[in-house]
Amino acid sequence: MRISGVAAVNPAAAGIRRFIRTTIASGGDRYCTQDRSPIHRAAFGQQRPRRYNLHSLEQAALFLVASVLLVPLFRRLGLGAVLGYLCAGMLIGPWGFALIGEVQATLQFAEFGVVLLLFLVGLELQPSRLWLLRRPVFGLGGAQVALSAAILAAVGLGLGLSWRAALVAGLALAMSSTALVLAALAERRQLGARHGRDAFAVLLFQDLAVIPLLALLPLLAEAPADGGSLGWVPAIKGLLAIATVVTGSRLVVRPALKFIARHGGREMFTAAALLLVIGAALAMESIGLSMSLGAFLAGVLLADSEFRHELEADIEPFKGLLLGLFFIAVGMSANLDLLWARPLLVAGLALGLMTLKYLAVLLISRVARAEFDPAQRLAVALAQGGEFAFVLFSAASPAVLAPQTAQLLVLVVTLSMLLSPPLIELHGRWLARWSARHATPEFDTIDSPANPVIIAGFGRMGQIVSRVLRMCDLPFTALEASYQQVDFVRRYGSNKVFYGDASRLELLQAAKAGEARLFVLAIDDVEASVKTAAVVRRHFPDLPIVARARNRVHVHRLRDLGVGVIYRETFRTSLDMAHQALLRLGFGVAAAGRAVALFRQHDEEQLDTQYAIHHDEAQLMQSAKEAAEQLRELFESDAIGAMAALKKPQPRA
Repeated sequence: MRISGVAAVNPAAAGIRRFIRTTIASGGDRYCTQDRSPIHRAAFGQQRPRRYNLHSLEQAALFLVASVLLVPLFRRLGLGAVLGYLCAGMLIGPWGFALIGEVQATLQFAEFGVVLLLFLVGLELQPSRLWLLRRPVFGLGGAQVALSAAILAAVGLGLGLSWRAALVAGLALAMSSTALVLAALAERRQLGARHGRDAFAVLLFQDLAVIPLLALLPLLAEAPADGGSLGWVPAIKGLLAIATVVTGSRLVVRPALKFIARHGGREMFTAAALLLVIGAALAMESIGLSMSLGAFLAGVLLADSEFRHELEADIEPFKGLLLGLFFIAVGMSANLDLLWARPLLVAGLALGLMTLKYLAVLLISRVARAEFDPAQRLAVALAQGGEFAFVLFSAASPAVLAPQTAQLLVLVVTLSMLLSPPLIELHGRWLARWSARHATPEFDTIDSPANPVIIAGFGRMGQIVSRVLRMCDLPFTALEASYQQVDFVRRYGSNKVFYGDASRLELLQAAKAGEARLFVLAIDDVEASVKTAAVVRRHFPDLPIVARARNRVHVHRLRDLGVGVIYRETFRTSLDMAHQALLRLGFGVAAAGRAVALFRQHDEEQLDTQYAIHHDEAQLMQSAKEAAEQLRELFESDAIGAMAALKKPQPRA
């Protein structure tokens, strides 16, 4: 009933779903014959290709030849090493030239490359570094994985997958290619840009998310026939295993590594590093959890140790080769007959995957207040599937995902990765042309003589300061980073305003800051204000600064830089309003003035007190609570309390 109902609403989706379910139900026989591939027919005619009985050394030589030929070529074309390994596997695998047929044996051995990769990921995650990146990593990265996985899982349910298979497929397809994206951004020197930093944060979260996802797969497997429970037993085992790994790392591993490093030599330390990874992986596998979880935990626990860099250097070569072998094995398992039989289906699913991920990332970036340019670049960069999808599909098949469904999704991810580099390049060129048409003008050239006052920021406060200076016939130079604001004030005859970023040293030198007598810091943006103050203090230490601050935190940061004269932009205006409110409520002039003066004195004293502890959030919160109580007691003990009681307005009848 559900299938016919959906088909009536969406025939295209129903057709795709019927094909997937038919493929799964038929065991894939229709699209899994090894003598119907165009590669087979081109190389062997209509005859079934001969299988080569190669021993291990010959197989290793074949893997190396395919890698050496294709990986450098793909890197030269800007497609990345991962796609080179995948295509090498496709060519030598059962659906290519059928030179090697033992796909599962190769895949099982090569999965150790993924284990080593996640050990190195753990080594990179120093707790202090991860804490500094917590907002972009867990905020932006978590939102990307959650939203993309939810959308893709919903699509999977609509195409007829079970909820378990749809969930695993959605989570796996939400991953992007760390190797491909970082290589593409590094090649274009964009890792330091806004979208480059955000991409790194999202990819880091995805790397972290793989670990719990691999641990989750056994729990998503179908329940055993005898009705035994599968949920809480692995969870308890997992917690005990994690506790064992943590304890063993602290009490056994570090002392052992110190002993081996001192007495065993370099080769023994390398052997010990491999033994550490293998031991942690086998400990997890022995209780039914992912080997990668154990390796990752071992890496995290050694991330802040003195052996971190040496372990990374020793493991890296093994990781690179075995991870390449893993991608070759994934390519060997790619069902090319399915691609030849249904090219439109595979291409449609790949383009649909990239479109949905693009929209999800673009939405999240805009919600995070990213500008249009970096938001688009980030969305395009993360639109493809990733190498961890292959890891998850391999681990989920056949317990959660049917093998034929996994093969189809492997093809979809591979095609999306093939399409990603040219799309990133084309999008970058289009965006460059679009930006050129909408580019902001270059900063002004300052050719005026040295003036005694420089005003940084020509908004509301900067304009009022400039009007008073002009009235007193004091010349000044004003710098404003918004060209729209500069154009606006120039229409009203203010020709002493220059378009430029006051935090740039060359601009300050052009404004002759070294000859100025006063620097008025009136920039509205907190980060830009602090950055400008830091540049002025560093390069013009004798130039006095009078600064505007938005709030107390801004005051603390400016004081850290040595700025002594700071005005909170709304403080005095708020006090004037409070004074007027007291007068209108019946206070006398003296009582209202005394109350405002008392509050001002107490607040400024508290500002000094809190500055000493502003780096400690807990003490700062406690100080704020105590300040409120002290102010109430001070008010009650002063004569104002009595005057206020006399003048307290009566409620209306």
